[in-house]
Amino acid sequence: MAAAITGRYPADSASESDTAVGEEFWLVRPMVFTTLHWSEDGVEHRDCFVDSDGVVRLPYGLISAETVTHWAELPTLPGKMTHGVLGEDVQPALQNAWGARPLT
Repeated sequence: MAAAITGRYPADSASESDTAVGEEFWLVRPMVFTTLHWSEDGVEHRDCFVDSDGVVRLPYGLISAETVTHWAELPTLPGKMTHGVLGEDVQPALQNAWGARPLT
């Protein structure tokens, strides 16, 4: 799924004021939603989003440094009923997508 996250980058340097909180950001990243996730450090997380780097983010309103504000299911792949493919199915899916013609 695509998930929009918001948060603040830390202050750029030690020379910045102690009151500086850094720059606010908002971006969209691919993530998965799961009801149960175990982090590499063994911490259990429930009802959370996890990105490709293993970073756990919580839905907006819950305590998290970077919260997910919006999410949407990604569209299906061209000519498929699935949202993703892995392994040996990737190359044929790419060939189909590159050869697909736009609908008129």
